[in-house]
Parts: sequence; C-alpha cells; structure tokens
Amino acid sequence: MNNKTQYVSEEGLTKLRAELKELVNVRRAEIAQRIHDAKEHGDLAENAEYEDAKNEQAFVEGSIQRLEALVKNATIIDGNHGTDHVQIGSTVKVDGSDGPEQFTIVGSTEASPREGKISNESPVGRALLGKRKGESVVVHVPAGDFSYKILDIH
Repeated sequence: MNNKTQYVSEEGLTKLRAELKELVNVRRAEIAQRIHDAKEHGDLAENAEYEDAKNEQAFVEGSIQRLEALVKNATIIDGNHGTDHVQIGSTVKVDGSDGPEQFTIVGSTEASPREGKISNESPVGRALLGKRKGESVVVHVPAGDFSYKILDIH
C-alpha cells in the first residue's frame, strides 16, 4: 500500500472514516450473505450470482485497503495558518486570462475542481504553493501555459 502522506481536512477525514466503517461493518456482511446464498443454489461453475458476489467482494476489499491506507497516512490540514504565503488549506484568489478565480488548496482525496478545490499535487496547486500575494506564477500543462497573479490569500 502507498505510505504517502495524505492531506485532508477534519471533515474529510470524518467522511473517510465513515465510509470505511460502512464498508467493513455493513457491505462486507451483505456480500458474505450473498455468497452464502449463492452457494446454496448448487453448481458454482455456472452460478452468475456467485461470480457477481465474489467480484463485488474483491472490489469492496480493495476499497477497504485503500481507505485504511488513506486514514493511516492522513495529516489534518491546519485551518489556522497564516496568510503570508500559499499553503495547503489556503484559499487563493488569482487573476488569470479568464478573469478572477478562487481556489482552495486541498489534499488529493478532497479535490473537486468544480467546487474550486484543487489538489496540492495538481499543476496549479503545485505552482501556487509557497507563493505570496502579488506574485505571478506560470502553470505548465499539456494544453499550454497559464499565468496567474495572486490577488489574495486567506
């Protein structure tokens, strides 16, 4: 499993733990029951329900391992950080070619570009980290380069 630090908010970690608990305590038991019921129907070689339940079991077990690793390696994003430079947890207002935009820098598990939450590992997130108000950054992406000027950090 991946032992890389995963930055998450307190709320994000709570959601990860709830999802993990649901998979371990509810989904695992449901799938075990489905497998048991399918076995009762006889020949397993031609039993589609058994195959489907086993595939779902493999998927759920993989999800459990992934979530356990995320929770184990989670580092809570400090909500009480300074505003002198961009860091994980900062909300940054920038001016770019498309006009003013606002991004919140989050860990990759919580990234949601549609909501303005970008990963610290994304090209824009990486370019903004450590920069100060008034600085300009150039973001290199396959589609071309984008320039942003940092207007505000909070």
